[in-house]
Parts: sequence; structure tokens; C-alpha cells
Amino acid sequence: MKRREFLRSSAAAMLVAGSGLQARADTGRDAPPPRALPLEAEAVRGRHSLHAHAHKHGLLAGAAVVVHVLQNDLALQRLVTEQYGILVPENELKWRALRPSLNQFDFTESDALFSFAKAHHLQVRGHTLVWHNSVPDWLKNESSQLDLRQLLIDHIHAVVGRYRGCVHSWDVVNEAILPDDAQQDGLRRSFWFERIGPDYIELAFRAAREADPHVRLTYNDYGVEYDNPEESARRASVLALLHRLQQRKVPIDALGIQSHIKAGSPSSIGKGLADYIESARQMGLEVYLTEMDVNEDDLLFDEVSQRDLVIARTYRDYLDVALANPAVKAMLTWGVSDRQTWLNDGPTHHRKQPNRPQRSLPFDREYRPKNAFFAIRDSFDAR
Repeated sequence: MKRREFLRSSAAAMLVAGSGLQARADTGRDAPPPRALPLEAEAVRGRHSLHAHAHKHGLLAGAAVVVHVLQNDLALQRLVTEQYGILVPENELKWRALRPSLNQFDFTESDALFSFAKAHHLQVRGHTLVWHNSVPDWLKNESSQLDLRQLLIDHIHAVVGRYRGCVHSWDVVNEAILPDDAQQDGLRRSFWFERIGPDYIELAFRAAREADPHVRLTYNDYGVEYDNPEESARRASVLALLHRLQQRKVPIDALGIQSHIKAGSPSSIGKGLADYIESARQMGLEVYLTEMDVNEDDLLFDEVSQRDLVIARTYRDYLDVALANPAVKAMLTWGVSDRQTWLNDGPTHHRKQPNRPQRSLPFDREYRPKNAFFAIRDSFDAR
């Protein structure tokens, strides 16, 4: 059966039912999925969902959400509860969202996400306790008058403690490696590095363990996926960091690989990534693909069906390498649909194709499954 026929079927209609959204009439531009399937097998809900296929192979399938968008979109709510077993908030657990001032926390939106997850039997990842790009202005301005070590400990105790027992895993420290900064051990010259010193990482992990003895604690980073000299250096620096933490008996349970990858990249994905994951496994760590999407700005053609096929193949090629290792326990995309992706945000001069919205995620703007959906699902099954 052709994919365009499927999109007119009742299964597709159910994905947008009750929301005021209507399935857009087929334009003939969308390509068929990577393989043709009969109608009964091409349904995407229930036992045919990403969650169900992942679960069969020992995986969690999930996605990042923006809480206020989720709260106001019934179709999106239905989609995530049908397709995923775990959610992560894009921003709502970061410092800027939680700490409007030194003496104030705002848990309104993060509480809403946990309530939604509990009501629908979904797990939640915590993201993130320490990140250089989410330091509030008040903290930068007042840092010289504060005991930053104690402030960091207190912040982590408050946030992790509030959701103790409700979180699958915390990204305790995010993106602490940047070899280009030429610092000791490849560490990034971040706010926390400069104000506290390199042991801020250890401090954060120990505080998180004190606040929740049972949650999985994760180090999360990007730029480690490709076989090229730059990303090889980043992989080496991350692994060295993990070894140092383990030698000092710092509590750490998992490695997060963000997995922001590119369709049309000149670099390949293969041995470097496979060896990186295996190194983590040898250290006794679980591995999570935490923020996956496919940036397609490097594709020089505009035709939607061509782009969708290349994007789907990029997902499949990457996941076939990553999921081959049993240490990988979860795969989350950074967003659910092309309606809401960070790749379309920000100044257009940062993008090679500024006037062409990206089609980087498993579902299109009308929440219909794309080639990428079927590629991801097939990758789960190929495990």
C-alpha cells in the first residue's frame, strides 16, 4: 500500500483526532516509507508504535517536549502518549527556567510535566543540572559575592530532591568538554569551570547522588558521533573524564550521546562511535541517545520526498551503528514533530537554508509519520 493511502486512512486520522487539527490533503510530494507494507502492518499505534517496537528490544523510545506547548495541544498529548515511554523537558529543568532569582524557584512548568507523565505512565529524564548556556544573568552578576560551591550543591539538592524517585535519569553535567578551549583535560572554560574549578563536575555528581540515591546519573555531550579528527579528540576527552570520575569513585551511571547528526555530512559514522559506546560499556555505564535529530541544511535540493528519504537513511545508518551495542538503553529525539524543532529557531544567518523549514523529526507538522518514523522503528527491530 502507498504511504499516501495510509495517510488518508483512519489510523492517520486518529493521530490528530479531537484537536482541531485536520490531516492535510496529500500533495503527492511525500515519498513512500522505506519499504511497502500492507495496511494492517503499517498502522503506527499500539503494538506498531515506536514505544512498542523499542520495548521489544530492551529500549526506551522518547522525545523532548516544550511543556507549555504540550499543555495546549491535545493532538500532541495524544501522540506522545501513544508513541513514547519517556519524555524530557527541553528547557524547564534548566537554571534559567527554575531560578528567576537567588531566593526563588519556579517549578510550575516542570511540575506540570511530571504530573502529565504520571497520569499517562510515562518516565521522565531530567535535563540538566549544570550547563554553561543556562546560567541566569543574576548569577553571573552576583557570583563574586556568593559561595558558588554551596549554591551549586543547594540547587542540585533542591531540584533533584523535589523529584526524587520520579526520574529515570539526570543529565547532571552537560557539555563540559571543549578541546578548542585548550584547558587541562579538554575541559570547557565555562562559568562553572572558571568560578569553581574543574572539580565542579565531581561536586555536581556527588550532590545529585545525595539528593536521590537511586536515580541514574548521566554525563551528556555532543560532537562525538563522526569519524573525523575533531570528534575523535572530543571522544577521547570525554572518556578520559569518565575514567577520572570512576577512579575518584564519583557516582556516575550513564553516558549521554546527544546525537545531533547531519544529512549530507562529509564525515562518516562507524568505528569511532562504535568504539566509544563499547568503551562506556566496558566501564559499566549505560548509554542513552539523548537528543537525536537530523539537520538537513547541507542537502542542496528542495524536493520534499528526496529530503525525507535522505533524512530517513541518515537515522537508519546512525542507529544501526549505535543500537548494535547492548549498552544503549534509550533513544530520544529532540522534539516530536517538524512543527517544533530548535533547528528552525534563532537567526536565519546561522542556517545554510534559511527559508526552508527543516524536516528533521519522525512526524511532520500535522503529526503524520514520515519516512524517519519508519526508519527509526525498523532500526529498533534490526537490533
